[in-house]
Amino acid sequence: MSPTVHFTIDGQPCQAKPGDKILQAARDNGIFIPTLCDYEGVKPVGSCRLCTVRVNGRLLTACTTPVAEGMEVENDNAEMNDLRKAVIELLFVEGNHFCPACEKSGNCELQALAYKYQMMVPRFPYQFNPREVDASHPNLIHDRNRCILCKRCVRLVLDEKGRQAFTFNKRGNKVTVVVDKELGAKMTPELAQYAAHICPVGAILPKPSGFETPIGERRFDKKPIGLDNAKIDTHA
Repeated sequence: MSPTVHFTIDGQPCQAKPGDKILQAARDNGIFIPTLCDYEGVKPVGSCRLCTVRVNGRLLTACTTPVAEGMEVENDNAEMNDLRKAVIELLFVEGNHFCPACEKSGNCELQALAYKYQMMVPRFPYQFNPREVDASHPNLIHDRNRCILCKRCVRLVLDEKGRQAFTFNKRGNKVTVVVDKELGAKMTPELAQYAAHICPVGAILPKPSGFETPIGERRFDKKPIGLDNAKIDTHA
C-alpha cells in the first residue's frame, strides 16, 4: 500500500497520494481551487495564476506544487480571493470580452469566475487592444479578442501525428495564439469541436454552429462554478 500524505487546506484535514499536486488533491478532497489553464490529461504549466495559494507562508501555484506531509495551505480567504479577483479583472481589461454577445456566455469559465469573485468595475483601465478574428479555416473561427493565453489549445489540440494546430506567436505583450495554416486547413469538424470545447472562453468557435444551447440551460446557468463541483466536469 502506498503511503498517504496528510496536509490541511484552510485548516481542513486532507489526504493525498505522494506526488499529487495541491490542485488535484484539493479536488479529491472536495475543495474548490479556481483555474483557467489546468486541464485533465496534460502537464500543468501554471500560466493563469488563478490557483495561487499560500503554502507555509509562500505564494505558490496549486497546479504545479506537490503536496507534502504537514503542509498548511491557505486557499479560501480574503487575501487569496482578492488576488484572484485582480487576475480576473486583468484578463477582462486586457482582452475584449463582450459577454452578452458571446456564444460561450453561460459556458465560459472566465465569466463564471467573475461572478464567483463578484467582479464589478475593474480596478485597472480597459485597454481595448485591437484584435483580429481569424475565420479563414474551414471548420473553426479563432477570435483573439477573447483569448486569455491559457495554452490549453496549444497543449491539447494535436493532429494524428501529434503536431500542434495552435501555437504562440511573438513575445511579451505582443504574444498571440495563432492557428497553423496547413493544419488549420486540414482540421476535421470533430477536432474543431474539441478545440472549442477545451477553450475556457469563447476564443475558439466551430463552424457553422452557434448558440445551440439556449440561455438558462448552459453549464454555469445550472450550477455556479465552485458550488458543489470542486472537480470541474471537463466533459460537460
